[in-house]
Amino acid sequence: MGSSLFFRHALLPTGWAEDVGISIIDGLISAVTTSAPPPPNAVTQPGIALPGIANLHSHSFQRAISGLTEYRDAATNTANFWTWRDMMYRFALAMDPDDVEAVATLAFIEMLESGFTSVLEFHYLHHAPDGGHYTNIAELSSRIAAAAAGAGIDLTIAPVFYAQGDFAAAPPSPSQRRFISDLDDYETLLRACEPLARMVIAPHSLRAVTPEQLSALTGLVRPGQPIHIHIAEQTAEVEACLAWSGQRPVEWLRAHADVNPQWCLIHATHTTDDERAGIARSGAMVGLCPLTEADLGDGIFPLRDYAGAWGLGSDSNIQISLAAELRMLEYVQRLHYRQRNILATTALPATATAAYQAACAGGAQALAINHGITPGAPANIIALAGDAPDIALAQFVFGGRQLLTDVWVHGTKRVAAGRHNLAAQAEARFNRVLHKILERT
Repeated sequence: MGSSLFFRHALLPTGWAEDVGISIIDGLISAVTTSAPPPPNAVTQPGIALPGIANLHSHSFQRAISGLTEYRDAATNTANFWTWRDMMYRFALAMDPDDVEAVATLAFIEMLESGFTSVLEFHYLHHAPDGGHYTNIAELSSRIAAAAAGAGIDLTIAPVFYAQGDFAAAPPSPSQRRFISDLDDYETLLRACEPLARMVIAPHSLRAVTPEQLSALTGLVRPGQPIHIHIAEQTAEVEACLAWSGQRPVEWLRAHADVNPQWCLIHATHTTDDERAGIARSGAMVGLCPLTEADLGDGIFPLRDYAGAWGLGSDSNIQISLAAELRMLEYVQRLHYRQRNILATTALPATATAAYQAACAGGAQALAINHGITPGAPANIIALAGDAPDIALAQFVFGGRQLLTDVWVHGTKRVAAGRHNLAAQAEARFNRVLHKILERT
C-alpha cells in the first residue's frame, strides 16, 4: 500500500529542506522530494517533519514506580541508587504477566506521544515471582511484544543475561530471582524471543556475569547484531570492579572483549578521558539516559569533548519525554562545564537541531536500524507545529511547549493532535494495575 505526505519543512540527514514530499510504500520511505510540488495524492501536513528517534534503553515495567521513590529511607536517612533499587525489586517481584503488559502498554504509548518511534526494551524480568520458569520461557517477553504491537511502536527486544549478584561470583540475592538465567536457559530464551521482534544480545553488567559467561555471550552475537551492557553507572560499581580486577569497568571490558561499533555501553558515566577516547576509537557508542541518571544521582557523562556516537534512552521511565531527555542532557553539560550550547556544532550551530540529529543517528546505530527521512528507511516521522524549523525545535526541546502534533510509525499514524487514540484506555488500565500492585507490596 502506498501513501504520500507533504511538509513545508523537514529535517533530512543533510539538514533542513523545504517543500518536502515523502512517498511511502509498505511502511518504508520510497522517495523524498524537495523544493517541488506535492506528489500525487499527497496529504499536506501543517508544521515541520522530523525523523522519529529510537529510545535505546527502556525498562518498561519500571514505569510503575514513577513517583514512588521520592523520599528518604526513614530508618537509615539515606536515598541513593541502591535504596531506589530496593523499591524497584519489590515491584519486580509483585508484577504478574498481565501487569507487565499493562504497564508496558502505557509506557510505549507515552513514548510515541513524546516523539520516540522505536524502543529497545532491555528486558530482564524473565521468570515467575518465585523464580521458577513459566511454561513459555519467553512469557514476559511476549507480553512486552504484545504491548508494543498494541501501542504501535517499533520494538527491538534485548533479553538480558543476569547470573550473579555482584563481582567475584557473588550469589544473587532473593530479590533478583526473576532475573537469573544460566547460559542454556538464555539460549532457549533467545530462540523463543526470535519470532517476537528484532533482538540484541544483552549481558546485564560486568557485576552480573562472569568473564567466561561474557565470552560465551559475545560468541552468540551475529554479524551486525548489537550488544548492549550497563557499565560504570555508579562510583560504587567502579570501586567494586577495581577491587575485583584491578581495572575500571570500561578498561576491563576493552581489555577482555572486542568492543566495536556493535557495542552500546549504557551510561558509562564514571569514565576517564582515556576510557572515553577509547570508546570513540572503537566505534562503540554510549547510551545516555539523562532523566534517569539525574533522578538516581548517578553523575554526568561529560559530552563536550567526547568524539564518539551517543543516543538516548528513557531507562527507568521516571518521565517519558524525548524533549525532556534532550533538555536535561544539554543542561547538565552546561552545569558541568559552566558554558552554554554545548551540543551545538560548527556545522549545526542551533543546539536543539544538532542534538536531535546526533540522537537520531546514535539511536539508529544502537538498534542497527535504518533511520531518517530518506529512501529505504521506515516511515517513522513526527510533526511539530510551527513554521520556523530551528526555532520550533528549540521551543520543543528547551521551551517546554507541547508542539508535537502527529506521529507515524511505518507510515501508520499513531498519534494525532498530540494524543494516542488508546491513551485514555491504557491510563485507566494502568491505574487499576498500580492499585493492585501497591496492595501486594
